[in-house]
Amino acid sequence: MDKNNFLKMIAAGRDSALLRFTLGNLYLEENDAAAAAEHLRRAVELDTGYAAAWKQLGKALLALGRDDDARAAWDEGIAAASAKGSVQAVKEMQVQLRRLDKKRQPS
Repeated sequence: MDKNNFLKMIAAGRDSALLRFTLGNLYLEENDAAAAAEHLRRAVELDTGYAAAWKQLGKALLALGRDDDARAAWDEGIAAASAKGSVQAVKEMQVQLRRLDKKRQPS
């Protein structure tokens, strides 16, 4: 399915966190971080416990140069993943945070 079909579903009132997550990932694959962030933000608004959407939102925000917002998204994602016992998701977002910390350290 292409993005247009997903966008039509949203327009028809069939919005969901999974739909927005899928769209966000498609936009990330196309290097459209702004559109990705918009859809991923909506995904986590619809389901605040959606750890995978938080993780991808952080990636989109980082690609936009919004490091502090990316950090906040990953922090939220870690909390969501921890609450659900999603150890792997927690680890993945902790890795992203460590990379962000290294990026900030002066050489």
